Amino acid sequence: MAANQPDIDIAGFIDHALLNPTATSEQVVRWCEEAYRFNFAAVCVYPAYVRQAADLLHGKNPKVCTVIGFPTGATTVGTKLYEAQEAVENGATELDVVINLGLLKAGKTEELHREIAQICDETGQTVKAILETALLTDAEKKVAAEICMDAGVAFLKTSTGWQGGATVADIRLLKQLAREQVGIKASGGIRTVEQAIELIVAGATRLGTSRGPDLIRQRDTLEKED
Repeated sequence: MAANQPDIDIAGFIDHALLNPTATSEQVVRWCEEAYRFNFAAVCVYPAYVRQAADLLHGKNPKVCTVIGFPTGATTVGTKLYEAQEAVENGATELDVVINLGLLKAGKTEELHREIAQICDETGQTVKAILETALLTDAEKKVAAEICMDAGVAFLKTSTGWQGGATVADIRLLKQLAREQVGIKASGGIRTVEQAIELIVAGATRLGTSRGPDLIRQRDTLEKED
């Protein structure tokens, strides 16, 4: 690693995301193979591919993650809960849930809490609440983080990647709000190993990106240059 950067093994932070709307089962095979080869934390796929990913990664280290209410978070509570439960039945052990931003913006905090808490309680799996920080004020980020942590999430996640990506400022804010009670997932727009390391140093404990193998290649190139 370059002399001016900390020596961080970024592979263990990466959720290898395949969330392109045109994703195919052939790509799922490739993503799972890459996740295993590089020892990534997880593969994140659409609910339609959870069973395939779970079969491919059975007995292997990378976890199977999927997205719930993606990408807007505006589906009903019942729909989100069913989607989450079905995903768990199909083998998902991590659920990245887009919160209902409309409820947050309208100040309907009890409804938002109930939605997230129900998913956490009834699935019993790791829930990462996607806040979509690019669309929120700092005050709204604080409220959303507090609601989601109280509801039982395991991670606060910055973004879907559809409305803007992770920033160092947001990661620092979420780290402060989390008070080391939950993990922090930076997601969206992570394209360089330098950026990945900067986000980890700022407080990210997971990185959501479709460019995991490229980040590893960048890391290896930098190590050779040392």
